[in-house]
Amino acid sequence: MEIRVDFTPMVDMNMLLITFFMLCTTMIKSQTLQISLPTNEKVHKKEQNKVKQSEAITIILDSELNSDGVPTKDFVYYYEGMPVTDADESGNLIANNMKGIAFEPNKNGAPQGVRAILHDRNKQVIEKINLLKQDWKDNKFSTNKEVNDSIYQVKAKEIRNDSTLTRPVVIIKATPNASFMSLVTALDEMQINSISRYQIDRINAVDSALMIDCKAKGLK
Repeated sequence: MEIRVDFTPMVDMNMLLITFFMLCTTMIKSQTLQISLPTNEKVHKKEQNKVKQSEAITIILDSELNSDGVPTKDFVYYYEGMPVTDADESGNLIANNMKGIAFEPNKNGAPQGVRAILHDRNKQVIEKINLLKQDWKDNKFSTNKEVNDSIYQVKAKEIRNDSTLTRPVVIIKATPNASFMSLVTALDEMQINSISRYQIDRINAVDSALMIDCKAKGLK
């Protein structure tokens, strides 16, 4: 007798298994930027937006456009606290505390540009985070990687939200010409410098006038 094994039903089973593993397995982890969103608590908008002048830093993003309207070069302006202004003979606003700065990360191991400003204002938090990060690298919280990572994230969040430490509040504003990449870079700097309090706001007429004065002075 000729013995024959029919493997046709195995094809259906293999397809079902492949479909199952494709749907239940994470092939690539999503690389998304974490942003602190507002809570659902009913808080008055004016009260929620109140910030101490000594803690506030406003960053204004702008870009130079080519003939096709495509951003080619990014510019960053910032001022601490409230804008300090004067008026010239023509009535134009003069920026006294707005400065131009660059998105330069590190140079010879030292923070530069926007990162240097944020690093200096959030120095206490960064120092505690760096000590905590060393304990995390040494697996002092747990020998289990997932538990070690989880404990580190909880402790790091507590440090970033510690109201007893000197922490800045960063207001990010973008002009209509600002590139999307400059906004993403600014949000990245919030994560790099462990800044937990920041918001994206609309640019107003005073900010635009001060930025024009900075451009006239070559501060860009």
